[in-house]
Amino acid sequence: MALSVPHPRQPLDRRDAHDAGPDVRDAGTADPAAVRCWYENGLGWAVAPGPDVRLLTGLRFDVLELPAEAGFASLRQLGPRAPVALHGETMRLFVAAGSADELPGLLDWLEWGDIPLDLRAIGAGGLVDAPTPPGMAGPRGAAVWLRPPEPGYEVEATLPSLTAVPALAPSAALCTGGSGTDPHSGSAAGSDLVRLVDTAATQVHRVRLWRTSSQPLAFS
Repeated sequence: MALSVPHPRQPLDRRDAHDAGPDVRDAGTADPAAVRCWYENGLGWAVAPGPDVRLLTGLRFDVLELPAEAGFASLRQLGPRAPVALHGETMRLFVAAGSADELPGLLDWLEWGDIPLDLRAIGAGGLVDAPTPPGMAGPRGAAVWLRPPEPGYEVEATLPSLTAVPALAPSAALCTGGSGTDPHSGSAAGSDLVRLVDTAATQVHRVRLWRTSSQPLAFS
């Protein structure tokens, strides 16, 4: 009786791997336990419970989110060790804890309050997807580090904050009346967070105007 011997199995191509399900597609990605360990033990950052590794904001840092195109133009306002992450077309700038609460007042003070902006802050009680640690492989579409934090260094020292105006409480520093300061001069302009927010808002607005002007006109 003749036996039928099957042909050797061909390697999965990119499409087959995608169709085969997460076990095959993600076979080369980092173990979530290793990712969690890097954040919790290597950096001392709080990670939310659950299968997905997500960072808790509002404890050691807050996060500013903006379109990546605007974010790249804002990086000059960050120190070289300030962490920056990318997730698709969104950039996440890590800033001092408490900055999310300051953002609305800062935007009003800088005269951006009445202008629609694709700029938001995630602070106390918030979560962001943990970017894949350097040297590890992440799943397709995962957040990645553009400027990763450095294990062994306190992240707080690298983050933009309002500490350049220590003589004033945040609410007083944001006043536009007689007790306040001009947002583009004096002690206020010395704040990394003030400069960053002003630059980010400018770039986000430019991106929005460019996208609006590049859309084809609709005729009824």
